Amino acid sequence: MNNQPMFCLRALLMVMFLTGIDAVTVAIADTTGAAFTREKQEAITHTEALELLKQGNERFFNGKTVKQNYSLQVQQTSTGQFPFATVVSCLDSRIPPAIVFDQGIGHLFVARIAGNYVNDDILGSLEFATRLSGSKLIVVMGHTDCGAIKGACDAAQLGLLTATLANINPAVNAVQGSYVPRNSKNSKFVQDVAEMNVQLTLKKLRDRSVVLREMIDNGEIGLVGAMYDVSSGKVTFYE
Repeated sequence: MNNQPMFCLRALLMVMFLTGIDAVTVAIADTTGAAFTREKQEAITHTEALELLKQGNERFFNGKTVKQNYSLQVQQTSTGQFPFATVVSCLDSRIPPAIVFDQGIGHLFVARIAGNYVNDDILGSLEFATRLSGSKLIVVMGHTDCGAIKGACDAAQLGLLTATLANINPAVNAVQGSYVPRNSKNSKFVQDVAEMNVQLTLKKLRDRSVVLREMIDNGEIGLVGAMYDVSSGKVTFYE
């Protein structure tokens, strides 16, 4: 008698027990490099979506990423897309969200802008991603050593970038304390402003978008902040 299927099932249950991963998350998690389907997107909760991102970053951090089948994903998404999560991140080239969360084509909606803030255009895009396209989670992700944050801390002036950095000024002003100096030369001040910027962006998202606030309050989608460490590749979530 072939006991291999039973052995595999027992091994899977043991992994679930040791790691605290529930059966639904295991069933939805995809390690074959395929795109998300409508059925998987509809079945997943925002809590499970967050768990998938955490697992993905853990793989990325440990150098054990999934082999993405991009050709297959292009074919599978040619007639539709069903991302399970949405990420608002900085423009910085060191933090491509799909890579740091070990996801493929069709897995994530991503909005990128210097300083990872939100305006009405981005909020409208997030409403599209969630209400119309079914994404279950929004992550606002800042990062360490952020050039846009440093520019705002220094009150930099440069063409249209001046107006862009003005969106980060509320975070600069909100960080109080005896920081000497209060500019980009003070790494602690820069990091505290970066973290404050994420918190204020989360608040603005809820305050400015009635659609998103209602979905969050009704439990239809989740909203979390995060910080990516450019020196390690690790993402820390603020739930």
